[in-house]
Amino acid sequence: MMIAIPGVLDTESLTRCRALIDGAEWIDGNATSGAQSALAKRNRQLPEDSQAARDAGSMILDALSKSSSFVAAALPLKVFPPLFNSYEGGERFDTHVDNAIRIKRGSDFRIRSDLSATLFLAEPDSYDGGELTVEDHLGSHSVKLAAGDLLLYPASSLHSVAPVTRGRRICAFFWVQSMVRDDGARTTLYDLDTAIQTVAVDRGQDDPAIIRLTGVYHNLLRRWAEV
Repeated sequence: MMIAIPGVLDTESLTRCRALIDGAEWIDGNATSGAQSALAKRNRQLPEDSQAARDAGSMILDALSKSSSFVAAALPLKVFPPLFNSYEGGERFDTHVDNAIRIKRGSDFRIRSDLSATLFLAEPDSYDGGELTVEDHLGSHSVKLAAGDLLLYPASSLHSVAPVTRGRRICAFFWVQSMVRDDGARTTLYDLDTAIQTVAVDRGQDDPAIIRLTGVYHNLLRRWAEV
C-alpha cells in the first residue's frame, strides 16, 4: 500500500523544523548507505547524531503520534528516528531497495523496515525534478508532495529520486516496523478502518452495525498483530 498523508507538519511546525535544519552542517549522504545504495546515491544529509537532526526528528515523531491517518495506515510498533536529506545541482538517488533491517548507530535500537516514509519539507514549486518514484505491481508512481505531507510506501519496493535541476529538495525520511508485517493484511485493516469511520459519520459510533464492524477490525488486528 502506498498512501499520501497530508499535513503531518502544520505551517508552524514546518517553519520550526526548517529553522533547525537549514543552518546545520550537511555531509555526504552515503554516510548511512549500504553497498548497493552507495552506487546510486548522490545527495547530502544531516549527521544522525547532530543536535539539529535529533531536535527536528523529535518534533516529527511527536507529530506522527498525533496523526490518526499515519497510525491507521502504518500501525506502528517502532519508528526509526527521522533522518534528513537534501538534493540540488543535479543530485539524485537512482533505483534501489531499502535495507530490511535498520540499526541506529551507536545503540542497540533496530527495526525491521516494513514501511518507508518520506516527509516533504520544501514546497514542490521551489525546485524542479526531485520526484520520488515508487514501483509496484501496477507500475511506477511519481510523487512530489506539498511541504508537511508524508508519503508512506512498502520498504520492499524499488524506488528512486529524480535529479533536482533547480532549487533544493529537502525531506525527512525514516522507516517503520509495523505491528502487522504483511502488507496485504495491513491494507485490509486500513480499508476496513476507513470504511467504518466514513459510515459512522452518518450512522454514529453507537450504531449496532458499526460496533460489530469495529469488533471485526480488532479481531483481525488481534489475529495478525505482532507486539
